[in-house]
Amino acid sequence: MLEQKFKMSITLIVAMLLTLTIYASDVLPAMPDYSDSTQWYVQDRHADADIFYVISTESGDYLTPDGMMCHFADTYNDSVRAALTGEMVGVDRLLSGELNYYSPYYRQCTLQTFTSDNLVAERLPLAMKDVSKAFNYYLEHINHGRPFVLAGYSQGAMAVLQLLQEMDSTTFDRMIAAYVIGANIPQTLLDSCPRIVPASCADDTGVTICYNSVRDPSCVVHMIGDDNVVAINPVNWCTDDTPASLVTVPSPGKHNVEQKTDTLTVRLDPATHLLLVSGYTGTDYVLPLIGKEGNYHSREIWLYRTQLRENIALRTWVYLYGYINS
Repeated sequence: MLEQKFKMSITLIVAMLLTLTIYASDVLPAMPDYSDSTQWYVQDRHADADIFYVISTESGDYLTPDGMMCHFADTYNDSVRAALTGEMVGVDRLLSGELNYYSPYYRQCTLQTFTSDNLVAERLPLAMKDVSKAFNYYLEHINHGRPFVLAGYSQGAMAVLQLLQEMDSTTFDRMIAAYVIGANIPQTLLDSCPRIVPASCADDTGVTICYNSVRDPSCVVHMIGDDNVVAINPVNWCTDDTPASLVTVPSPGKHNVEQKTDTLTVRLDPATHLLLVSGYTGTDYVLPLIGKEGNYHSREIWLYRTQLRENIALRTWVYLYGYINS
């Protein structure tokens, strides 16, 4: 009996040492202080409504100067912040129009996290906690009672879903719409969260807009559209399979004169709740580590930028004034 207990003790000690070894090689960045203006990207246009935008995954695993591995963005590190700021600036330029724009820096999980469900379960809660703190600070100190649009892309869209689950009725009443771009809304979440009301047309308010674009269903990526039940076509704002035509240049990373203009056909597949996109010629869209050719996750905002900007303005107008501005 004593020998058995001794062996069990040794096993526990070894397990603890292994755990300590794993975490000793990692480092956790400092928690963002959202009373510090450096932890926000802000464009205050003195508008009557805001956009609260949560960025996507812009970070990869990196070593700190002392050789520690980090799996979370350090919001106080200028080199890490650069990519985060780039998305904040780009999305503001593409989508905000005349609205105020607020985007918090947060300790987002690095891209390597999404190679494993276990890593997602382990790391994502920290990122979501930061966004929740940022949103609460925004409501208490920045928003001043204005109506707002919630928007997030990829990991940021996951954060928006978390905010919807936590949101009280008073706050929800001020929400113009939630744009959950490039993420899953499974049936279980839809059933359990009354704040998620699927959009059914171009101008309903208090609703959630969600979509995921692929060449065909075989191109879907795990956690990005493979378990989604809420979808709308952002070109024609239909929830059936009515096709829509979209003329665009395929890449935001090249000058327009260097690109061939694509004429896309975009159709929502009611069976899979995926946007099926044909006619896309871009070759720079494959996600590292988790992506596959024919999955257009990295272009979910760019391809529909004009439609999204106009739609945000439309829903905001309807919320503020109760009718469509013709």
